[in-house]
Amino acid sequence: MEPSNQSTVREFIIAGFPGIQHIRLVLFVLLLLTYLLIITGNVVVFLVIRLQPHLHAPMYFFISILAFLELWYTAVTIPKMLSNLLDIRKSISFSGCLLQVYFFHSLGITEALLLTSMAYDRYLAICTPLHYPTIMTSQLGIKLTTACWLFGFLYPVPEIIVISRLPFCGPNIIEHIFCDLSPLLSLACTDTSTSIVLDFAFNACVVSGPVVLIVFSYVKIIRVVLKIQSSEGRRKAFSTCATHLIVVVMFFGSVGFMYMRLTKTYSLNYDKSLAVVYSVITPLCNPVIYSLRNKEIKKAIWKSVIRRQISTKQDQVCNVLSQ
Repeated sequence: MEPSNQSTVREFIIAGFPGIQHIRLVLFVLLLLTYLLIITGNVVVFLVIRLQPHLHAPMYFFISILAFLELWYTAVTIPKMLSNLLDIRKSISFSGCLLQVYFFHSLGITEALLLTSMAYDRYLAICTPLHYPTIMTSQLGIKLTTACWLFGFLYPVPEIIVISRLPFCGPNIIEHIFCDLSPLLSLACTDTSTSIVLDFAFNACVVSGPVVLIVFSYVKIIRVVLKIQSSEGRRKAFSTCATHLIVVVMFFGSVGFMYMRLTKTYSLNYDKSLAVVYSVITPLCNPVIYSLRNKEIKKAIWKSVIRRQISTKQDQVCNVLSQ
């Protein structure tokens, strides 16, 4: 998408955090290591679930799709953040900025919907256990995830079209750590009050809608769990939901504070710090949370590690014997 004829700005400068030039190499190394951990953790979770037949259940299918989604979600922002730490100008083209905004929001919306589908899966498993196998089939899981991806990639299109038609004539410094709608709207050379209200309405729908459905699901789940007689049964029921709840609180908490505001009431550094949470910290924590709190995934990972070690030792023995 190209800017209109009124626009004179052809590139933007990502401001990032001011006054970090003396430690930018340290931050580059830390962010690079974090990104490598994100990639490794999510790839391990995805592959373990897909390669272990006993994990081919709807709950684990959703977790594998979430891990796959996180790989793309972080790829939209972190590589550019890494290059900006080494680049003095920290520039990004107009079209590149719009594409970053689009993919970041579309993948974020997809994740919100996927977390909602996971809550629905837990609701069916706990509230209707007898009907769960017939309702939550593999076909339904695929249909739900497909709908999440399609809706996620279509939903931000109107906003991107609107912002692509706004005139940008300077300044061109985006006060953020990557391109996002709010800091981009503040640079437009026209009244953007309508666009701000539209942006708030879109964000409110995409955040509040899934949150309401997730809360509704867990209210039903809690009612059913509290009726279970044995404490062990209640513990097992809650443990299957705890991991999902932690991820939901981390994701929707940070996103809600960031995007459901009509006016800027916090400092720029506050917004940037919050952006680090939902664009870097949360994707890093997700595979760790699922690996440590889910016994089946943890066992599968350990089995894969042990098998690899045994296979390596067998190859070494064979090499020695062949010599």
